Amino acid sequence: MGFAFPRLFRRAPHTKSGGFAAFAALHGGARAVWSARDPATLAREGYQRNPVAHRAVRMVAEAAGGVPLILTEGERELDAHPLLDLLGRPNPRQGKAGLVEALVSHLLISGDAYLEAVTLDGEPRELHVLRPDRMRVLPDPEGWPEAYEYRVGAEVSRFDQRAEPTPPILHLTLFHPFDDHYGLSPLEPAAQAVDLHNAASAWNKALLDNAARPSGALVYKGPEGQGLSDDQVERLKAELEAQFSGAANAGRPLLLDGGLDWRPMALTPQEMDFLQARNAAARDIALAFGVPPMLLGIPGDATYANYSEANRALWRQTALPLLSRIAQSIAGWLGPAWGAELALRPDLDAVEALAGEREALWRRVTAATFLSDDEKRAAVGYQPRDRRRDEA
Repeated sequence: MGFAFPRLFRRAPHTKSGGFAAFAALHGGARAVWSARDPATLAREGYQRNPVAHRAVRMVAEAAGGVPLILTEGERELDAHPLLDLLGRPNPRQGKAGLVEALVSHLLISGDAYLEAVTLDGEPRELHVLRPDRMRVLPDPEGWPEAYEYRVGAEVSRFDQRAEPTPPILHLTLFHPFDDHYGLSPLEPAAQAVDLHNAASAWNKALLDNAARPSGALVYKGPEGQGLSDDQVERLKAELEAQFSGAANAGRPLLLDGGLDWRPMALTPQEMDFLQARNAAARDIALAFGVPPMLLGIPGDATYANYSEANRALWRQTALPLLSRIAQSIAGWLGPAWGAELALRPDLDAVEALAGEREALWRRVTAATFLSDDEKRAAVGYQPRDRRRDEA
């Protein structure tokens, strides 16, 4: 059933000053408005609101958190050590995977990650990940971090980095060319792509909310020189909002009266191109985080021959380098507490995505008859065989 406006366009006693005989819709370019670049806005607009950035961070963090770590002292691999116990259960709320995921997530979202060591009798007993937005670096007169200030509401905690043998805070950063103390988040160079992607999603939502309001213009064909009064214009807008807007009114036909004519307005090719722009923005976001777009389900990306190749690229180029850096930093930070030169590295044999590469490496090394057993073990990442244990 149509909807008529039976009394809307009777001649009004006062017409709209300067009334038009017809209406036209005009639009043009405007200055782009971008989100702020502060850490809180980047985290909210990127990680919390954007599904591509959120999934990219989760994918890298979960991959890094699921890899076992190997602890060595010199060339000797340690099967049991207090540091391994500490990493296995860093605090009552987290295990090793949760701790690494939190560190990697903070690094990718804010460019900084902070790890606190709670010591007892000079030995670290707990590790806690601290929020970067609450932390502030306090440099000494020469510019080196002397202490860290952690603020929660009105409470402020100060961590003196001169403590021995282990400073209480490990500060991890991503390289920033113009900041001595804080890192550069991948979200910052990807911020414009995030804004574009979010704006495209908001545009789609607006189309859904206005599904039954056709794009076009109502043209009034009244007597020449006579326009609509203010009351008539406002009433027309209210009637359209009530009767023809929203998904519940989708497909409802317009029945016009009083000299009104409907002129549909099609989208221009430039406006229709927003879907390609959205996918291009999604690829830029994935690129900033080092995640192959194919793994995020972004269409139109043919950089990798297949999914397995893209998955190996994620591990080799993003997850493992980041995990190796974090593991080395933790070992160098906590090692002095036990008076040892400790090293942590990822166990590549535990990464299923690299199983094919490892198998090919083993075959090549096994066929190399000119190598000794210890040289073969070193080539595949194992320590030399303990001959004393073998002889025993």
